[in-house]
Amino acid sequence: MKISEKYYDEIFDFNGQWDTPSKCGLKIIENKGVTFVVVTELYQNNPGTSVTYAGQSLRNQICKAKGLNSLKIKYLECTPNTNSVLSFYDEQYFEVTFNDSPQANYRKLSSQEIKELFG
Repeated sequence: MKISEKYYDEIFDFNGQWDTPSKCGLKIIENKGVTFVVVTELYQNNPGTSVTYAGQSLRNQICKAKGLNSLKIKYLECTPNTNSVLSFYDEQYFEVTFNDSPQANYRKLSSQEIKELFG
């Protein structure tokens, strides 16, 4: 299942769980003075950990590689549309917030928020 390149500007290599070599799509967007880091799941083209399971570690690796302050970004996860009949593969965006607890908080973006972000 090939993911359209409209979802990302580059493939980002990262260390997944147990340092497993992993890949995700990455797009960094500046919008209204806010930096959005958007990671996209690549499914079969990712040999390792999914973006959801990599979570805070992936965010930190991206921020280090790109010179970003992890406290001053909005981190978004994208499940891209793969034109599958399964609703699991519908396009969705989630804002992910990491706390001191091991559990991250996910908030699904509305279609209006997505439209405003991507124009």
